Amino acid sequence: MGGVVRLYSICFFEARRKYFTSEVAVHILILHLTLKTMKIPVEEQYKYVKLTLPDGSKAEGQAVLLHACCAPCSAAIVECMLRNGMKPTVYFSNSNIYPQQEYDVRKHELKRFLEAQNVPYVEDEYDHQEWLSVIRGLEDEPERGSRCSVCFQFRLSHAAKYAQEHGFHLLTTTLASSRWKNIRQIDTAGHLAVEAYPDVEWWDMNWRKGGLQNRRGELLRINEFYNQLYCGCEFSMR
Repeated sequence: MGGVVRLYSICFFEARRKYFTSEVAVHILILHLTLKTMKIPVEEQYKYVKLTLPDGSKAEGQAVLLHACCAPCSAAIVECMLRNGMKPTVYFSNSNIYPQQEYDVRKHELKRFLEAQNVPYVEDEYDHQEWLSVIRGLEDEPERGSRCSVCFQFRLSHAAKYAQEHGFHLLTTTLASSRWKNIRQIDTAGHLAVEAYPDVEWWDMNWRKGGLQNRRGELLRINEFYNQLYCGCEFSMR
């Protein structure tokens, strides 16, 4: 048993580096995460923000397509939506993530959480080469720069297309939950993404307010989510 624990420790050490260098380490990490039990405690004193939709109507009973980037950024938002009686479906569209081993671990963690909450999960096709062609010429842009704007719009456009084709009238993203991201930049990308889809409305909710930022940290610690050290693409590693 001690050897297995040591193997896990090696795996986690490698996982906390900027990117995975061993496919074996990735598989061991996924096995370790699979064996964990999701722990989502009911906090009686925790007061969620009461959600209202962009048109001012109540959120209860409403379906929403939630573009998600990872489990740490998604958990508190999904929990909040469920507490408000909403019906979220999570859409994982993140071809920016590099390398694919990193993509697989983030995807696995998100699915692990959603399965415990009985929340539907949909995965977009992973195509990092297409993403590279979209941001070509912007590789040296800083974080929060024009490369990020193009990246956000690319991923959210995929989500908006899915929403239009599957009857979702409301779209939002977990990207706005990160304090490292520019909310205005994300909302601009979201509004541009839905322009081509008249039946889809962008929900520019600030997912950091109402205690959600603190709850995000709590759920990350409680459930020992894999927590990446860079946004996703190879250019964000610098």
